[in-house]
Amino acid sequence: MRLLMFNLATDTNDPILGFATRWIAALAKQVESIQVITMRAGRVDAPDNVRVYSAGKEKGYSEPRRAVEFYRHLLNVLRANRIDVCFAHMIPIFTVLAAPLVKAMRIPIVTWHAHRQVTTLLKLAHCLSNRMVASAESAYRYKHDKLTVVGQGIDADLFIPNGSGPDHPPLILSVGRLSPIKDQLTLIQAVDLLRHEGLYVRCAFVGDSPTRDRAYAASVKHRVQELGLASVVQFVGAVRHQEVVDWYRRSFAHVNLCPTGALDKAALEAMACCRPSVVSNEGFRSTLGEFSDQLVFRHKDAADLAAKLTRLLTISAGDREWMGLGLRQRVVEAHGLEQLVRRLCVIFEEVRTR
Repeated sequence: MRLLMFNLATDTNDPILGFATRWIAALAKQVESIQVITMRAGRVDAPDNVRVYSAGKEKGYSEPRRAVEFYRHLLNVLRANRIDVCFAHMIPIFTVLAAPLVKAMRIPIVTWHAHRQVTTLLKLAHCLSNRMVASAESAYRYKHDKLTVVGQGIDADLFIPNGSGPDHPPLILSVGRLSPIKDQLTLIQAVDLLRHEGLYVRCAFVGDSPTRDRAYAASVKHRVQELGLASVVQFVGAVRHQEVVDWYRRSFAHVNLCPTGALDKAALEAMACCRPSVVSNEGFRSTLGEFSDQLVFRHKDAADLAAKLTRLLTISAGDREWMGLGLRQRVVEAHGLEQLVRRLCVIFEEVRTR
């Protein structure tokens, strides 16, 4: 199997998209070769059968220039290699840009999309793709006629408990960019409620804010000051993909506040580290299984979130450990990287032979 892959950012050190290099390395073990065309490249730890070509965003190239570079690399790859399958990862514009060329060469396209928005671009990519893949059914809001659910691809060898207990006082962790969709304000309100109930907890936010959300990030930090929580709430900023593992291990629970839609991988990473993830996304219920009622709270309901956290704080350490082990097993089975790669390779073979 010779694979052409389009990827948004290929950089091991990227705090948000660094996971993609581990996906590429895992896929490379199962295929003959992978040609990766990426919008932005940084540190790339790739096996010998992987070649990475950048459209130059890291060099400051404009969008028109990046489009030219994209097509230059695509043409060169198609001339020099016999490609069996094209895999477009994360954003549908890759599929739309490449389709005229790869379809002309009868190369099938598999597109990954896991986002709550349904755009005209997504609809076009859906039409042009032989198969659509997503982490969960709730992560794909358009037609399901071409959809196959493959899981989130959590590296269970990286996100693993180390045997140490959580910090004391208990640390509530939330990993993700500071953005309205992440709803950090609800967690801050819940922490304030816990403190008023006499439960001494701390809270850490790991992640930075994109430029468009700087005003929201400022409002979050201002709210912390208003509630007198400056000594309780910590804003860590962005950390490397590998370093976030230590934060999961230090926490007693992770909180994800996104609405129902795509599964946020941070919640699954925490569970892979044997830490409960309290979530408001109903799409997690199938993964949480028997723990759903304990860990799913009503979206934007700080009181309900505080109640769920209070229960976790008051159960025994043994019960939390048992819950953590159960959650890790469910994540590995449904969303593990090895399982993802196996499912993708089956799909690649199916679309190639058809």
